[in-house]
Amino acid sequence: MDLSPGYGETPVAPDDLDALTALARDLLGDDPTNATLYDLEQAVLSDVSERELNAVIEGDLTLDDLLTDRYLRSLHAALYGDIWTWAGRFRTRELNIGVAPTQLSTQLRESLDTIRYRWTHTSDWNARQLGIVVHAETVRIHPFIDGNGRTTRLLADLTFLATQEAEPLQTYDWRIDKTQYIALLREYDQERDITALAAFVPTTALS
Repeated sequence: MDLSPGYGETPVAPDDLDALTALARDLLGDDPTNATLYDLEQAVLSDVSERELNAVIEGDLTLDDLLTDRYLRSLHAALYGDIWTWAGRFRTRELNIGVAPTQLSTQLRESLDTIRYRWTHTSDWNARQLGIVVHAETVRIHPFIDGNGRTTRLLADLTFLATQEAEPLQTYDWRIDKTQYIALLREYDQERDITALAAFVPTTALS
């Protein structure tokens, strides 16, 4: 999930500059590059991840809290609210991926409700698979104009952590081959079988 070669040295595109918050403009200066923007986003991601993971460990965030459209929006706002004006808002325009904006809110709520119901009432998934299916479903719906990957991967980590019973606690290791990862996401979109994707994403002990 690293920057592609040459991407970091290029200046932030004019349309993206217009979408930056005043705080981000102050932090990044007059001529920000994609690399400096990426570093800022990564720093915020690190801080928010630590806070939310600790909240799950301490019991302040439960699975019922996590698997709601409200929490997903709040998580996106926490990750991007200091940087982008579109943070925490569901997209309102059509993209070549994801569901139509008019269906987005309903499908997201129904999808998360179904996942929560199946986890409670069936033995369809183990904890490792549950986190990945939450990620895959929310990526499929693609609720935000940008930032869907980071937000839904963190949601997967939090979901996985909230449903573990044995120590040492585990989290996903997202340093994976991007081409294969995308291919498996597309396979999930077609088959709705999380087995291959969950097996592909490795886990590591939570530090």
